[in-house]
Amino acid sequence: MAVPSSPSPMEDICLMSASKTYLVGLKSEQFRHPLDRAATETLKQIPGVDLLVRSLLGAVGEQYFYLENIASGVLVSQRQLPHLYDRFAEAARVLDVETPQLYVRQHPVPNAYTFAMRGRKPFVVLHTSLLDLLTPEEIQAVMAHELGHFKCEHGVYLTLANLITLAAGQLPNWGAIVAQGLQAQMLEWMRCAEFSCDRAALLAIQNPRVVMSVLMKLAGGSPTLAPQLNLDAFLEQARAYDAVGDDALGETLKQLQTEQLSHPVPVLRVREIDRWASSQEYHHLLNRGSSCYNGKADNKGGWRNW
Repeated sequence: MAVPSSPSPMEDICLMSASKTYLVGLKSEQFRHPLDRAATETLKQIPGVDLLVRSLLGAVGEQYFYLENIASGVLVSQRQLPHLYDRFAEAARVLDVETPQLYVRQHPVPNAYTFAMRGRKPFVVLHTSLLDLLTPEEIQAVMAHELGHFKCEHGVYLTLANLITLAAGQLPNWGAIVAQGLQAQMLEWMRCAEFSCDRAALLAIQNPRVVMSVLMKLAGGSPTLAPQLNLDAFLEQARAYDAVGDDALGETLKQLQTEQLSHPVPVLRVREIDRWASSQEYHHLLNRGSSCYNGKADNKGGWRNW
């Protein structure tokens, strides 16, 4: 009996593409989470916040972070780790967004982040430990999440958020006071923005269990434990977390738990994806994409942690 061979890189990308609905003409407002929309509008009301932070750290700070990242990773391309490049490019095509650069960087903490700086091509970075933890489809979900930041034009605020965080800890006197004053508001915005990007991951993968599995593994996985984790049990855990907030004390404790975090807690993100995957809004986008797809999708369209 012949042993079936694994698909070649070209066969793999064809298999990926065959089952995906390409969302040609997708706009960020069609999937942006309401909390992200409200938090972004609040930020826009702060006069001169962009200029303020740039005056605190200036172009030198941005240039430093840009060079620090590109000097310490491997640029993915059709000639370098092409299996990752193919999945990244496909996710960009599905979301109808321009493909930024993609880097892989050696790091023991599973993570991914983006950086967008004016005048330079934006890029995404994946840590090697993340690649070791996740399946290929889960890795693509992370890629799509990061692409969601570009699709939603989070780039400027992502960069500001990270520069503010650095300024709060490093700048003396008035600079640190100003940065700390903005930090809480930026952290709230960052948590809200993550919900939109989780939706982008779902739109690109079109399987909610894959996106939820990523969050579960990032919460309590390792290369050895990951295959043993039970997603249905984790969903029950997310519902138990919801139940804690049924009274005022539980809701207060949740707020205290998350106010200093840059991301919502994993169970909350899983709950949001589980709900949105069952919504008419999500299915309408997929159905509309299926009816509009003509096979000619154009590949158009901060530094952030997954």
